[in-house]
Parts: sequence; structure tokens; C-alpha cells
Amino acid sequence: MKGNVLVGAILCLIASVSWGAMFPVAHDAFQYIDPFYFTIFRYGTVTVILVILLLWKEGKQAFQLEGMGFSLWFFGTMAFTVYNLLIFWGEDLLGGPGVMVASIMESLMPMISIVIVWMLYRRRPYTFTLVCVLIAFIGAALVITKGDFGAFLSATDNIVPSVLILIAVIGWVVYTMGGSKFRGWSALRYSTLSCLLGTVSAAVIVLILTFSGYVSVPSMETITIVSPHLLFMIIFPGLIALIGWNIGVSILTPLNGLLFINFVPVTTLVISLVQGNQVNYYELIGITFIIFSLISNNIFLRRQQKSEPVPINKIKASTSMKEIL
Repeated sequence: MKGNVLVGAILCLIASVSWGAMFPVAHDAFQYIDPFYFTIFRYGTVTVILVILLLWKEGKQAFQLEGMGFSLWFFGTMAFTVYNLLIFWGEDLLGGPGVMVASIMESLMPMISIVIVWMLYRRRPYTFTLVCVLIAFIGAALVITKGDFGAFLSATDNIVPSVLILIAVIGWVVYTMGGSKFRGWSALRYSTLSCLLGTVSAAVIVLILTFSGYVSVPSMETITIVSPHLLFMIIFPGLIALIGWNIGVSILTPLNGLLFINFVPVTTLVISLVQGNQVNYYELIGITFIIFSLISNNIFLRRQQKSEPVPINKIKASTSMKEIL
């Protein structure tokens, strides 16, 4: 049993660190290639690998849509079009600061899911959880604005990319919540079919942007330059993080696995420092606020589970990171 717990912890750690490293790696690649084609090359490859895995594991019958085609397309588009295109587009528009902004938004997904469930289904979370949500968003605001709210609000070049990143994160939360509509399906099947349909949507949008002249098809020289970045993004934040996280969470339970999300902004911060990027005190305070709120809410929910039966919807609202890539 202890061995299984250790394996689960290692898998969740690898997944979280991979997500944290994803944004600095992407930022470096964007010096040579636009985020749109970078995303298509990345997830086009991931889709092919997932299709092969699903065919091998579950056979041709797993590709039957069973009347769920529209739902699969919608949730897949939320994740593999809205999330993947907008979060990297926003990061690229912000430049260097976009690395930390995207990472912080990623780490806020559990808190954002709580707010969405409250708004859509009128399921009010615990008051303590709401306080943690508020602290987390204050922390995010400190990181995004670097403590200078006036300068940030007066610079429209900062606001639009930040909104794009926020919309992207909401898109992934919607995708994660959509997984509950596919009970009886394996995580591999839902991931593969939604990834396939969502990537097709993304490819159509990129083609439109190409014909409009906003982006251009990268040359073979460019693809060769960014191939190490693509290889990392495909293997670690893509396949290993997806599969490893789902296995790890199944061992540790979602509530325990959620603690490892704290490593996302921490990893990004460490890599940014190694790369020579400057981080001010407001960013450090903001990251501390977010980590403190996540850990505090996790501990609170543990105690609530021990003292009283917790409705499953509240658990899901706070632990909906199970499907994140």
C-alpha cells in the first residue's frame, strides 16, 4: 500500500512539474514560431498517439460516439481549441511576464471551478472555501499586475492578453466538468475522442488565420529549431502528465492529488529565475497567497469529510483537476 502511495505521489509530482515547465518552454519556442502552429503540431501528434493507444487498448468499438458526438466536440473544443490556442496566444502577447501569468491562471483552476459550479448550479461552497478563493484571486492579481494596479489597468496591451488567458482557463474547467457526462467511458476514451474533435476545430481556425494572413506556415528550418520544445511538450505536459496524473489521482484520491497543483507556479518561478528573468516581491507574495489558499482549503475539506458526509458536488467543485493535461 505504501508503495502504491509513493508511486501515486511521484506521478502527480511529475505531472505538476511538467505543467509548470510548460510555459517557459513554450515562451522560448515562441521566439521562432507562432503559438497557433506550435499548438497544432503539438496536439496533432498527441492525438495520433492517443488514437493508437485507444485502438490498442479498447479496439474499434471505442471510437463509436454513441450519440454523444456534439458533446464531445463541444467539450473538446473548449479544451483543445479555446484553452490551448488562447492560453499560449495570451502568453505570447504578454511576452516575458506572460509565463508567470499563464502559470498562475493554471494553478487557479480548482478555485475557478468552485465559482463556476456556484454560478451555474447555485451550489454555494463553504464560507471558508470562499475565503480561500478570494485569497487566491488576490494572489493572482498581485502576480499579474506586479503590484502596480494603476499601470496595469492603463495598459490595454496587458488587459486583453490576460483576458484571453482567463477565458482559456475557464475553457479547460468546462472541459473537465464535462467529463461527468461520459460515465462508463474510460479516461483514455474521453481524452482521445475529445482531443481528436477539439484539435480538428483548432486546425480549422489556424487554417482560417493562415489564409487571412495573420499567421504563416512555418518553414522546415523553424520546425527543426523548435523540435526539442515540441518533443518536450508532447511527451511531458501532454502524454505523461495526462496519463500519470489520472493514475496518480486514482491512487491518492483527487483531494490528495490536488495538493500537487502547488508545484505548477513554483516550478515556473524556479525556471524563470534560472533563465535570468526578474521576479519582484509582489509576485512572490501572490504565489504564496495562492499556495496558502489551496493547501488551507484542502486541509479544511479533509476535516469536513471526517466530521460530516460531504455532498459529492462540493468535492467535485474543489477537485476537478483530474483531467488536466
